[in-house]
Amino acid sequence: MKLLVIRTSAMGDVALTTPVLRGMRKQYPDVEVVLLTRSSFKPFFSSMEGVRLFFPDFKKRHKGLMGLVNLYKDINRLGQFDYIIDLHDVLRSKILRFFFSLSGVPAAVIDKGRSEKKNLIKGKNRKQLKHSVERYCDVFFRAGFSVIPENAPSIVPSEEAMATATGLISKTDELNIGIAPYARHKLKMWPEEYMVRLLGLISEKHKTRFWLFGGNDEYERIAVLQSKVPGSINMTGKLNLDEELALMSRLDLMIAMDSSNMHMAALTGTKVISIWGGTDLLSGFGAWMQPENYSVSIGIDKLSCRPCTTYGKGDCRRGDLACMKWLTPEMVFQRLIELELF
Repeated sequence: MKLLVIRTSAMGDVALTTPVLRGMRKQYPDVEVVLLTRSSFKPFFSSMEGVRLFFPDFKKRHKGLMGLVNLYKDINRLGQFDYIIDLHDVLRSKILRFFFSLSGVPAAVIDKGRSEKKNLIKGKNRKQLKHSVERYCDVFFRAGFSVIPENAPSIVPSEEAMATATGLISKTDELNIGIAPYARHKLKMWPEEYMVRLLGLISEKHKTRFWLFGGNDEYERIAVLQSKVPGSINMTGKLNLDEELALMSRLDLMIAMDSSNMHMAALTGTKVISIWGGTDLLSGFGAWMQPENYSVSIGIDKLSCRPCTTYGKGDCRRGDLACMKWLTPEMVFQRLIELELF
């Protein structure tokens, strides 16, 4: 049997397929799996045996409707597929599913729980929703595969990348803490001066080297932050993704916003303290394999407008970003002490 699994974005969501795909390979080793995803995400899967990667070219050959026709033809050159596992359910994947349906190939599609998430934002319920990893497993189940996701590091960097990371970090009495201070949307970002204060408190407690992570578009902001934090190193743009993942796997701890860096560090097996503002763990996007008390936020009982967004988009309805500004550096530092993370 051969499956085509589809998930092409976003970065954190693609990373979260790794515990499911590893579970699938262990439990169903005779099933061939082809993953349709972007080439930039290859390091997530480079050490995963039994998963074949197919990279679309959405800028040229596979652009637009005729491009999707080409994509369908190109995928079919890999052989006959028995099932489509759509973990994305966007326009592109809907069209691909339609093409495959014309040749009788069935599909299982993700239920993103949109109505549940909408009710959570409206305050109509406060229950914990399914994690994205669980939703991915549900899709495989509907196709006839009862997958138990990997409950161990599911992103394993290459040996070459690990050698690079080992050369950067030497295990001494010095703590190595990763910092991912930014996110795509402002409702998910802690004030910069709060992060500077938190890192100062940590440095007063223990000798620490801070490794600053971010996208290339954040380089200048992180450079400014680095100038305010003694013992910090701006890693933006200095490593490829595989090496960055390897460095994350060598850290003692990562402190991150609700972002792709949070997911990537957690999936390499590193402890992650996540800071939450307008979004919330209840939506099902928390760091995989991390204890609930590793996430820090202002409680919904104290700030009833939380969560006000599922993905971080939009503006603060109160106008004061209380969800982030009420969460002081001292509160986050106290949580670190309570958890005995250093």
